[in-house]
Amino acid sequence: MMRAPRKTALTLCVATALLATACTSRGGPPLESDDGSSEATGTVEPPPDAPPLEPLPEAIPAELQPYYEQELSWSDCGGGYECGTLTVPLDYENPGGGDIDLRVTRSAATNPDQRIGALLMNPGGPGASAVDFTQSSAEYIFPSEVLARYDMAAIDPRGTGGSQPVECLDGPAMDEYTLTDRTPDDEAEEEELLAAFDEFATACAENSGEDLLSHISTIETARDMDVFRAVLGDDQLHYLGFSYGTKLGAVYAGLYPQNVGRLVLDAAVDPRLPTLYTDREQSGGFETAFRSFAEDCTSSFPDCPLGSEGADDASSRLSAFFEQVDAEPLPTGEDRQLTESLATTGVANALYAEFLWPDLRQALSSAINDGDGAGLLSLADDYNERGPDGSYGSSNFAFPAISCLDSPAGNADVAELETTIGSFEDASPTFGRDFAWATLLCAAWPVEPTGEPVSIAAEGAADILVVGTLRDPATPYAWAEGLADQLSSGILLSYDGDGHGAYGGNSPCVDSAVDRYLLENISPEDGTTCS
Repeated sequence: MMRAPRKTALTLCVATALLATACTSRGGPPLESDDGSSEATGTVEPPPDAPPLEPLPEAIPAELQPYYEQELSWSDCGGGYECGTLTVPLDYENPGGGDIDLRVTRSAATNPDQRIGALLMNPGGPGASAVDFTQSSAEYIFPSEVLARYDMAAIDPRGTGGSQPVECLDGPAMDEYTLTDRTPDDEAEEEELLAAFDEFATACAENSGEDLLSHISTIETARDMDVFRAVLGDDQLHYLGFSYGTKLGAVYAGLYPQNVGRLVLDAAVDPRLPTLYTDREQSGGFETAFRSFAEDCTSSFPDCPLGSEGADDASSRLSAFFEQVDAEPLPTGEDRQLTESLATTGVANALYAEFLWPDLRQALSSAINDGDGAGLLSLADDYNERGPDGSYGSSNFAFPAISCLDSPAGNADVAELETTIGSFEDASPTFGRDFAWATLLCAAWPVEPTGEPVSIAAEGAADILVVGTLRDPATPYAWAEGLADQLSSGILLSYDGDGHGAYGGNSPCVDSAVDRYLLENISPEDGTTCS
């Protein structure tokens, strides 16, 4: 699925290709078309039943006791934080078969006399560094009252950040990879795209090793979090996860319901959904977000580059622009051109947060009216974590590596894709075809998936607060409904707004409800909606 841009506070969620998508939903609420009729974006048939995730035994096995009882050596790493290294088994089913070291961090509660515990954070991805995110963002996300009563803490999931990150292509090779046409028009372009997937997957295996690629699943990371909880000296895990981080938190609750403290899962993922459903429904989420942007642009700005006739006309204009760029890439003022794939990535990136809409209007205006692709290229580079020196962030590699391990590919080959691509285009006329072809990256992956979609009840867990945004592009609102419904103690808090994720400054109502839950352990009424 598509990840969130670095400019936002979050790095949310789950997918699998050149346009590395994030999390998904069942399409969100129906949209109003220009003629007033409703049009749904999402799957047309219900997903298959998912088996339940069974909790692990409460007693810690003897072979894992040394990991739970380890004492960390902490050192100052700036900004009031300490950093350390947590050692865990590479394979929990074979603890004697080797270890992996994970980067962790913590900062002390500012009022230790009223300390509740450590509050772990994860920004999503999968693939984002939780340590970097916590150190840079915690003081802006939480009010002083929360910082006073919780230690801020984080662990970089295995394969990410400072925890033996997955490595694949170098900068020049990634530049070529991001240029690849993701909506092939003929057999030659199809072969080029499939070859790019093969090259990417092979490079990941060669540069990371199949041992690592086989042991970076969400379940293994959830088990790492329980070791970290014990090492920090807490009986319960308190946690805030965004996007993919909600899946990680839900899996933790399913494995260790007795250890659940105060869990906030914002921009929620439904772990029951197979990859095909999440990718298709996420395309519908981006369609929803684009239409919200387009309605604002066409009705509020006389110089909107997508016209003044509403979302339907704007969608047609954007699709026509993509076709033009596919035929003739735009100059950007440097030695790189804006291709269709980069233009699509740039547009999608700006749909993650409403505060990026002015940037998108300006970038589209420059591209459509002036033939200048620099603005959209900048948005695409931001999403792809491409630095000025041409290097790329490692989350580009961890994202598909974790996603492809967690669940089988959405489509196994081109023949299967041809039977499903129409449903993607129905869900999203603007982005559906791109998302459909992206499903084939996992089909080329060098290691077999070890996970599958699961239903998580977490029987016996304390209240778990699930937050969903009605027009979230990357994790459709229906996913939050689905997660809250399957959790035995799930409480749904909804935000009638735009963007990926709600907590942390988007809505005083949401912030107040989450803060009260964290500080007083009082949940909002299930089904509460904030604006």
